[in-house]
Amino acid sequence: MKGKKIVLGITGSIAAYKAAVLTRLLIKKGAEVQIVITPAGKEFITPITLSALTSKPVISEFFAQRDGTWHSHVDLGLWADAMLIAPATASTIGKMAHGIADNMLVTTYLSMKAPVFVAPAMDLDMFAHPSTQHNLDILRSYGNHIIEPASGELASHLVGKGRMEEPEKIVEVLEDFFARKEDLKGKKILITAGPTYEKIDPVRFIGNYSSGKMGYALAENCAERGAEVTLISGPVNLQTQHPAIRRINVESAEEMYRAAMEFYPDCDAGILCAAVADFTPEIVASHKIKREKDDLTIKLKPTHDIAAALGQAKHPQQRLIGFALETNDELAHAQEKRKRKNFDFIVLNSLNDKGAGFRCDTNKITIVDETGCTPYPLKDKKEVAKDIIDKLAAIMA
Repeated sequence: MKGKKIVLGITGSIAAYKAAVLTRLLIKKGAEVQIVITPAGKEFITPITLSALTSKPVISEFFAQRDGTWHSHVDLGLWADAMLIAPATASTIGKMAHGIADNMLVTTYLSMKAPVFVAPAMDLDMFAHPSTQHNLDILRSYGNHIIEPASGELASHLVGKGRMEEPEKIVEVLEDFFARKEDLKGKKILITAGPTYEKIDPVRFIGNYSSGKMGYALAENCAERGAEVTLISGPVNLQTQHPAIRRINVESAEEMYRAAMEFYPDCDAGILCAAVADFTPEIVASHKIKREKDDLTIKLKPTHDIAAALGQAKHPQQRLIGFALETNDELAHAQEKRKRKNFDFIVLNSLNDKGAGFRCDTNKITIVDETGCTPYPLKDKKEVAKDIIDKLAAIMA
């Protein structure tokens, strides 16, 4: 945490008193803390107390004075290494989920370039309410980190889940995050993503439904953890965010094969997430094929097997991760493919799982290695990417 810049957002909850302890712990760890508090938050803890702890003025309003001096939410978004909102009320969580920027805290959140951590605090029925859970799911889908509340006696004297996690635990979450951010520092990772298009004629192709979201989430996670990423991408409507990602656009399986063979030898690991065509037309028409009869026969030939080629080229210090999308006998087929392609582990998807596979924002995976298999629940693809890269980082350590 030493030298890390933390924006701490405080909202109108009885748990706001814990923010003083949280602030003190962050500063003792060496962090620099800038507090942004909602008007309701000031009813529970005073800015004077918080300012005394941080040696910084507490920001609450858009304008500090009536002379035109204003607090820049954009500057805060660029300054921070992380934003932590603790406590986060149901109201603020709802505003964050739906972009209602009616106070300085939510405006700062919407401008934040750094990772955001949210520690909910509310009564058990409010936390369990479908609207609150839906809003938390939305925040997760945006890539925010939710620090689950604890169970215990609440301000209402009811007992249940809703207590803001203790400050010591919250600091541990941040410490673990920043420690993990360095676990791939200096490593070079090759990732393939998206579909391939195999031309039939100038206007038609054979393709698949891959959106590229899983591969792009993997690339962003690797880059956030210090890796230098080469992303070989098929045709997708996605953009990379992290400056450490070098994107190479390809269209066909042949182009992806050539790029993978060129860049993998200089990498420490490869993650083959792309949905590569197994076959391509033997002959590509030079002009648009006209409908002159009721049937059309297109003869196909096999494409290069990128996974097998990289598996053969892989040296002992390199790692190679594959994906398998199966519809039946999933584990047996995945284990057989892992061995045949010389993967260190393989990520299994099943089309039998609702919400997993192509064109979804979520995924449900099982990681299969030589010791067996580890299933994971349905998650947002950004969280799935974290699980996969956690496994990769562990075997690269």
